[in-house]
Amino acid sequence: MVASEEFEPAARAQSKALGFDPAMIWVPHPIQNRSATELAEIAEQSIERILAACTRG
Repeated sequence: MVASEEFEPAARAQSKALGFDPAMIWVPHPIQNRSATELAEIAEQSIERILAACTRG
């Protein structure tokens, strides 16, 4: 799961309630008002963690 930091407590609580332990990657909040350049920077900073989470066995 990739979500902004604002939603971390809710996501963790929901995951615990469902008995589901997904990989979680947190990015800076807010997202919706970011420029394309800012979003590209966030993606660049996050991609290694995202790929690692996707390939973790």
